[in-house]
Amino acid sequence: MRRRAAAILVPALLAVSALASVPGDTVGKDDRSIDALKAHLVGLEKQSWEAWKSRDGKFFASFLSEDHVEVGFFGPVDKAAVVAGVGSASCVVEHYSVDDFRLTVFDDDMAALTYHADQSTVCNGWQVPHPVWVSSVYAKRHGRWENVLYQQTQDLRKPAPEKAPERRSP
Repeated sequence: MRRRAAAILVPALLAVSALASVPGDTVGKDDRSIDALKAHLVGLEKQSWEAWKSRDGKFFASFLSEDHVEVGFFGPVDKAAVVAGVGSASCVVEHYSVDDFRLTVFDDDMAALTYHADQSTVCNGWQVPHPVWVSSVYAKRHGRWENVLYQQTQDLRKPAPEKAPERRSP
């Protein structure tokens, strides 16, 4: 049931996000409050990438909502799987970069960040596809913003540069 809901929810959120992010659309808020919200959510997103790199599952246990869904390259997973995966030694993040953040505000308690990310990460001997476009949806619950949905789509317009072959000494 969760997979079916995620399969329907993700495309719907992305379609609404594309329609709702018309330049100048502030959903009745002033520019300062929109800018402050964007800064706050971008800060949370950057913290999550640092926590991913440092294998800080404890951060994700408090950052993700109880009903969190993450849609990755192998399908949807829940909060428990994300927290366990981040906290394990199965992935090594050598470096990452995030940029081109865009905020879509749906209402006072729901917003989405979309952005571009690149990383050099190996999980269980497998190179994680990169670069990617990210959709990260937040809901304000219990007075704080929680991540309820995270999804990545490989950016096929800008394939990662191939590593140059290592030079060998004569």
